[in-house]
Amino acid sequence: MPKIISISTYQPPYTLQQDNAEELTKELFYAKIPKLERYLKVFENGGINTRHFCVPAEWHRTNHSFEERNNLYIELATQYSVNVIQACLANTAFLSSPIPTEDIDAIIFVSSTGISTPSIDARVMNKIPFSDRLKRIPLWGLGCAGGAAGISRAYDFCKAHPYAKVLVVCVELCSLTFQPNDFSKSNLIGASLFADGAACILVCGDEVAIATKRPTPNIIATGSKWMPDSENVMGWDVKNNGFHVVFQKSIPSIITNWLGPFIEQFLMAQGLYSEQLTHFIAHPGGKKVLKAYEDTLYLSPQKTDISREILRRHGNMSSPTVLYVLEQFMLNEGQVEDTGLLVALGPGFCAEAVLLNWRE
Repeated sequence: MPKIISISTYQPPYTLQQDNAEELTKELFYAKIPKLERYLKVFENGGINTRHFCVPAEWHRTNHSFEERNNLYIELATQYSVNVIQACLANTAFLSSPIPTEDIDAIIFVSSTGISTPSIDARVMNKIPFSDRLKRIPLWGLGCAGGAAGISRAYDFCKAHPYAKVLVVCVELCSLTFQPNDFSKSNLIGASLFADGAACILVCGDEVAIATKRPTPNIIATGSKWMPDSENVMGWDVKNNGFHVVFQKSIPSIITNWLGPFIEQFLMAQGLYSEQLTHFIAHPGGKKVLKAYEDTLYLSPQKTDISREILRRHGNMSSPTVLYVLEQFMLNEGQVEDTGLLVALGPGFCAEAVLLNWRE
């Protein structure tokens, strides 16, 4: 049973209060969007207090080409990846001793907010002394589902290679995709919601013996669900000046009508019901998304408290966000024999589910 041995997250350097983000957006879109004051209420009602970005707020007051944005993405995604990998492999909260980077067998790099060939993991390998036989598995385009999907693919790898140590690295720089000349409601919602972040986990196979300081979440099972003809629910429109966010308001109702039955079937296959879950580790896509999780899975609001707190302090960072939530469970909540369900949604439209059980 592959297990998550260590985890780390990274906070980008520029912090913005939500009311300041609202004022900046008002400044940029003033007289360009009808009924702007009405739409700006999404900043106040989204359950977010602060967000963290890779560029200062002033950066958005001037225009930047797609090339400039993407070059900055490559530079900073590489830098942040190095930071979270090194922190994960030397995290004294979980590990009794650091793990050499040369011992890592595979790296799964997850991102959707920039383009790089070779992928960012190859650039990271020039800065960290990995083995030159390291297996690279870049995942692009999964958006908010990417963190959960990365865990699932690490599980698959470790089931096939029980001696393997696999890193899952998620980096998203959503602020670099913001479009100051896009006056759509989707862009306004994105401006109120998305942020930057990076996270890394270490997943190890059954035959790996590493001393840990606390119970670790073992991966019991994973599940994926895809919705046909749903490309326009969530994603990017790629245009000459970069990525333009696609964000349908129907997402909470999709969770209720489509995700609920999938999660029920997934748990039943493992002999479980949602009421038996000790922990619910949800990607906080937004305030309404968390409420939809509670309604469709009959969860008490307390089950989404940690997800709600991550949303409040960090916003939606896309793929790394669910790992920020998982980090809090691993640090403060998980006890031996606890059962947790990790869930995230993303473009496709798709869902990823990971069942966890904490063990010594």
